[in-house]
Amino acid sequence: MISVVILGTGNVAQNLFEALIGTNDINIIEVVGRSDDSLSYFQRKSKVSTDWDNPPKADIYIIAVTDDAIKEVSDKINVSGLVVHTSGSVSLSTLSKHKKRGVFYPLQTFTSGKLIDFNEVPLCLETHRKKDFKILNTLGGKISSNVQVIDSEKRRVLHVAAVFVNNFTNYMYSIGNDICSASDLDFSILYPLIRETANKIEYLSPYSAQTGPAKRNDLDTLHKHLNFLKDKKQRAIYKLLSNAIKASNEKEL
Repeated sequence: MISVVILGTGNVAQNLFEALIGTNDINIIEVVGRSDDSLSYFQRKSKVSTDWDNPPKADIYIIAVTDDAIKEVSDKINVSGLVVHTSGSVSLSTLSKHKKRGVFYPLQTFTSGKLIDFNEVPLCLETHRKKDFKILNTLGGKISSNVQVIDSEKRRVLHVAAVFVNNFTNYMYSIGNDICSASDLDFSILYPLIRETANKIEYLSPYSAQTGPAKRNDLDTLHKHLNFLKDKKQRAIYKLLSNAIKASNEKEL
């Protein structure tokens, strides 16, 4: 039985809690949060506390808070178990107070009110000491079929890549939605296109999957689109991305 304390109450903490709470051989001892209100999600299923200084004894302490709060939490707690954080961009050395330290990074986007199937979430693991890896790997394997050893440097690389494929892509959806709304069009008409674009990169490289007027060097269509776009920010983004797509073949717009 692996005993776990979760420190944090946000989207990542909630998803980890739900993935772990119903798993054999894992016992969530306590969830620690900043206030009773923030702990309301957990209190029906687990013991909760607002005492950050002295969490109960456990095998693993998962710090699932915002990146800028990780060091503060790490420095505050006095424990003998393995302390891990869940960030993609924060170094393992941030937990330097603890001899037993590691990273338990789920490579996924988490949204308030939506639970993720952790079985398909890549878990990127790292520990300061080799002897601590076994228990962290066991914990990861209980909830995910995709557990990998990823050190701090490679994890930072993955996090940058993730910002491009997730956060920036979602912002493109936001622009598309604004363009549709301005012309009284339902954004949902683009859902099949979005799904197909995402699905095909599982069997094609992103380069091979690229389509559109910039890929074809269709200058007439590109300039028509630019003339249509009245919002300066949208025009700038359209031009920047189109030039990036066609830069390897032709001169810029």
